[in-house]
Amino acid sequence: MIDMDVVALSRLQFALTAMYHFLFVPLTLGLSLIMAIMESVYVMTGRDIWRRMTLFWGTLFGINFAMGVATGIVMEFQFGMNWSYYSHYVGDIFGAPLAIEGLMAFFLEATFIGLFFFGWDRLSKLGHLTVTWLVALGANFSALWILIANGWMQYPVGATFNPDTMRMEIEDFIAVIFNPVAQAKFVHTVSAGYVTGAIFVMSVSAYFLLRGRHQAMARRSMAVASSFGLAAALSVVVLGDESGYVTTEHQKMKIAAMEGMWHTEDAPAPFTVFALPDQDSQSNRYEVQVPFALGLIATRSFSRELPGIIDLVDRAEDQVRSGLVGYQALLDLRADSENDAARELLAEHWADLGYALLLKRYREDILEASDEEIAQAALDTVPHIAPIFWSFRLMVALGFYFIAFFALAFWLSSRGAFERNRWFLHVALWSLPLPWLAVELGWFVAEYGRQPWIIEGVLPTFYAVSDLSVWDLVLTIAGFVTFYTLLAIVDVWLLLRYVRKGPSEPEPQQGSAATGNGPQGPGLRHATAAYKE
Repeated sequence: MIDMDVVALSRLQFALTAMYHFLFVPLTLGLSLIMAIMESVYVMTGRDIWRRMTLFWGTLFGINFAMGVATGIVMEFQFGMNWSYYSHYVGDIFGAPLAIEGLMAFFLEATFIGLFFFGWDRLSKLGHLTVTWLVALGANFSALWILIANGWMQYPVGATFNPDTMRMEIEDFIAVIFNPVAQAKFVHTVSAGYVTGAIFVMSVSAYFLLRGRHQAMARRSMAVASSFGLAAALSVVVLGDESGYVTTEHQKMKIAAMEGMWHTEDAPAPFTVFALPDQDSQSNRYEVQVPFALGLIATRSFSRELPGIIDLVDRAEDQVRSGLVGYQALLDLRADSENDAARELLAEHWADLGYALLLKRYREDILEASDEEIAQAALDTVPHIAPIFWSFRLMVALGFYFIAFFALAFWLSSRGAFERNRWFLHVALWSLPLPWLAVELGWFVAEYGRQPWIIEGVLPTFYAVSDLSVWDLVLTIAGFVTFYTLLAIVDVWLLLRYVRKGPSEPEPQQGSAATGNGPQGPGLRHATAAYKE
C-alpha cells in the first residue's frame, strides 16, 4: 500500500524547492531583456549614462542569475531522489528537453554572462551588445525547454506506453516540442517574467528618486521599464487567456476547479467572480456571477458547454473501468508476450490505464476493486477547490493591477512627471513584491490544479514517489529550508548592498572644468554634463 505521508512530504519538498527557485527565474527573464534594451540605446547614442545603467542592472541580474543556478540544480536531482519511478517511467521523454536546455540554453547563457561582465574593455561596442542579447536569448531559451518538459506533464502528447519495457516512449518529438500547452505556458510565463523585471526596475528607480540620488539614471530606467512593462502586462493578460483556452481543451477538471463549477452550465457558462466553494456539499455559497463571461472566454463560442466537476467525475469513473480492462490485458501480455489479442486490447485501453492506477491507493489487487473504491478513485480526480479558486482570482486581479500601474507609469513618463507625483513613487516602491506573488500563484494553480496526476491522466502522483521513509524526507526538508533560508539572506543582502551603492558615477572631467575654476564655473559644468547625459 502507498504511504501517503511519504507522498505528501515528497510533494512538499519539491514544492518548496520549486517555488523558491522560481523567485529568481522571472527576474532573470525580465532583467536580461531590459539591460539588452539599455545597452542598445548606449550603442546607438554613445551616451555613457546608458552604459552605466546597463552595468548597474546587469550586476543585479548577475546576483539573481547565480542564485537561480544554485537552486535550479537541486531540483533536477530531486527527480531521481524523490520521484524515482517517475524518472524510470518517463525519463526518456522528460529528460530530453532538460538535456537540450542545458546544452542549448544554459551553457549559452552561462558562457556569455562572463563576457558580459569582463568584456567591456575587450570587445567592440557592437560585439558586447551581441553578447548581452545572447545572454537574454539564452535565458528565454532556457525557459522554453523547461516549459516544454512541464507542458508535456500537463498534456502528454507524442508518446505512448510500451508494454515490453513498461515505460512511456517518444513517438513524435516534434509533437512534444510544439505541444500547445507548452507553447501557451511559455509565452505566458516569460511575459510574467518581463513584468517582474519591469516592476523591479520601477521600484528601485522610485527608491532613488525618493532619496534624490542618481536621478538621471532613475528617470531613464523608469521610462524604459514603464513602456516595456506596459507591453508585457498586456501580453500577460492576452496570453493568459490563450493559456486558459488551451487548458479548457486538454485539462477540463483543472478549469472546472479554477471556476468552482460543480455542474455543467448551459452555454455560454457564467463567470463566478466571488463564491465560497464547499467541497463536502459540492456546491458554492454566496455566488456572484457575470452571465456568459466564462463560456465566451474559455470556449470562444456561444454554444459550447463547459463540463462541471460532477459530470467530469462520472466520466472519470468510466475511465477507471476502462483502465481496468487495459490493466488486465497488460497482465496477460506480461505472462505471454505473444498474446496478440491482449496486445490489441491494451492498445484500445492504455490511455485510461492511469485511471486504473488510482485504485492502487486503496488496494494492491486493483482488479478486485469494489464499486465504492472505483467511485472513490474517480472522486480523487477532483483537486481541493478553494485554494485553486482563490489563487486564480488573486492572480488575475494582480494582472489587471499591473496593466493600470504601467499605463499610469507610461503616461507620467511621457510627461516627465515622476518627481512631481511622489505618491506614485511610493506606490511603485511598495509594488515590488506583487509580481512574485502573482507568478507563484500562477504556478500553484498550474501544478496543484492537476492533482492527483504527476502526468495528466497517465501517472498518479502517489505512484511516482521513491521508496523513502518519512524521516528521510523530514531531515532533507529541514536541510533544504535551512540552506535556502541562508541563501535568501545572502541574496537580499547582496541586492540591497548594490542598490544602496547605486550605479557608478561618471569620471570627473579633466582640466579647469573638473575643479570648477576658470571660465567654466560649477553651474556651467553641471549644465554641460546634464546636457551630455
